[in-house]
Amino acid sequence: MVVTTSTQTLPLVKEPERLESRLAEIPPEPGIYMMRDSSDRIIYIGKSRKLRSRVRSYFRESQKLSERIATMVRQVTEIEFIVTDTEAEALALEANLIKQHQPYFNVLLKDDKKYPYVCITWSEDYPRIYITRKRQLGKEKDKYYGPYTDSHLLREILRLCKRIFPLRQRPQPLFKDRPCLNYDIGRCPGVCQLLISPEEYRKTVQKVAMVFQGRSSELIDILTEQMHKQAEALNFEAAARIRDQIAGLKSLNADQKVSLPDDTVSRDAIALAADAQHACIQLFQIRAGQLVGRLAFIADAHAEPGAILQRVLEEHYQTADAVEIPTEILVQHELPDTDILADVLTQRKARKVTILAPQRQTKAELIEMVERNAQYELQRMQKLGDRNQQAMQDLAAILDLPDLPHRIEGYDISHIQGSNAVASQVVFIDGISAKQHYRHYKIKNPTVTTGHSDDFASLAEVISRRFRKYAENPQLSRIGNPDWPDLIMIDGGKGQLSAVVAVLQEMNLLEDLRVISLAKRREEIFLPGESEPLSTEAEQPGVQLLRRLRDEAHRFAVSFHRQQRSDKLKRSRLDEIPGLGHYRQKQLLGHFRSVDYIRQATPAQIAEVPGIGSRLAQEIYDYFHPA
Repeated sequence: MVVTTSTQTLPLVKEPERLESRLAEIPPEPGIYMMRDSSDRIIYIGKSRKLRSRVRSYFRESQKLSERIATMVRQVTEIEFIVTDTEAEALALEANLIKQHQPYFNVLLKDDKKYPYVCITWSEDYPRIYITRKRQLGKEKDKYYGPYTDSHLLREILRLCKRIFPLRQRPQPLFKDRPCLNYDIGRCPGVCQLLISPEEYRKTVQKVAMVFQGRSSELIDILTEQMHKQAEALNFEAAARIRDQIAGLKSLNADQKVSLPDDTVSRDAIALAADAQHACIQLFQIRAGQLVGRLAFIADAHAEPGAILQRVLEEHYQTADAVEIPTEILVQHELPDTDILADVLTQRKARKVTILAPQRQTKAELIEMVERNAQYELQRMQKLGDRNQQAMQDLAAILDLPDLPHRIEGYDISHIQGSNAVASQVVFIDGISAKQHYRHYKIKNPTVTTGHSDDFASLAEVISRRFRKYAENPQLSRIGNPDWPDLIMIDGGKGQLSAVVAVLQEMNLLEDLRVISLAKRREEIFLPGESEPLSTEAEQPGVQLLRRLRDEAHRFAVSFHRQQRSDKLKRSRLDEIPGLGHYRQKQLLGHFRSVDYIRQATPAQIAEVPGIGSRLAQEIYDYFHPA
């Protein structure tokens, strides 16, 4: 890895000698490159089979660059690179670094929790299957499938899977010493009472996973063979159960036939529709001629269509199993790095994977169908965007803002008489909640304790922590910085606003930030230094936008506060056990997820937790089971 530092801050295009020196240092090997601007921010991350030629291509006068990339090149002051052994390593490293740094000029997929996923917790002995809108990659073994466009259909599929296969139906046991009615009617194998081994239960869950992997037809073939074997062995009841499972699986894919001549080939088809702001991407998963999944993604539309599609495919296949990768991928536009992606997928699947942009006949018609669905999704987003645009215009008029507020941040405090005081920071981008930018804060002020609350001091602390780096480094760029808010809204009245204004004055940031507060009682908007609220109507679009922001900040703060109280309550139970410190309590709760499950565990099961030996495991067991 080459990391270069320099006191010069001029862009490389304005210093030809320094540019040529940097380019000469880059080897012709596979890897990733990072472009930095004058404030040392990473503004672009890319990959290539030959780093030198790819990076050099950005600075050739004969090279025709898009307006976006040309703007980026004019800002580059430093170039870093990391050499990898293979293109596959470069692709994975690029994806991870983009997630970490969120470079402005890269294609960034929006994680607005609009579309749900299915999660299977393979990290647990008895895996759970549930629907979530929050994709957490903390545990490598857990698998996420999606995001799916139709949440209602997804819930129906999961409901049918739980009827077809005997799965755990409840997150918590209903009875302490016996299974519930679901076990008696064959809906559950008795997980709560360990009536089925983890190995056998995982085999059942694997069958459900095949449904979400688009392998229903393969699963039907496997079950059909098992049914015949059971019938030959005169196990007619078992054969009948498998027969019913096959019938249920066939009903899942009824009326989903896609007309293609070679319906034995598994393929994905991807297309997008875009306006000036957003790109809506649809990915159709077709297996054995059947549409088994329709996934959706959203991205900023400032990049070329092919680059957006490439980013979506790389993100989607990064965590996919080999069996989930199709042998053919149809794309609406040519990808900038088709060969790299195709080679990586071919290596992972151990079978040739082809990526092509069809121009004629049936495959082109399939891409047109996918694009049509993406267009419908874009139209729905545009309707919502029109309402948000009207609200932002009204808000800009109310507050006399020079431009529409692109990024608005809302802050709120939550506590019970000072205990477990926390704060929330929520962010709206173009009037839409951007949950990937939400933040929680635990109030550290020593004067805020149980029985003594101070919302003014708490808000001042949070704002100070949020903008500390800008106060400590006045040269840090704010113009064009996606992290810099156009408007800050404080939940409260004149007192809360005054506390925030005071701390921003101390940090010399008040002139650069527009701050207001929204009082709950009459939805009144207060400005710094003004004793009276602005003259507004509660039903104005701009005021409604602030109300949505305020309600979201309140919801987010309250949910975090409840979580802190719950965690504290759990720990208070475990605090009574000698030798069980905070770290080991965290390990226990991370493994068992609740005190109730710890109570039900045997000493041997408790001892499996890292950091818990057999002696401490026995003490924990004895605490919950006194003689």
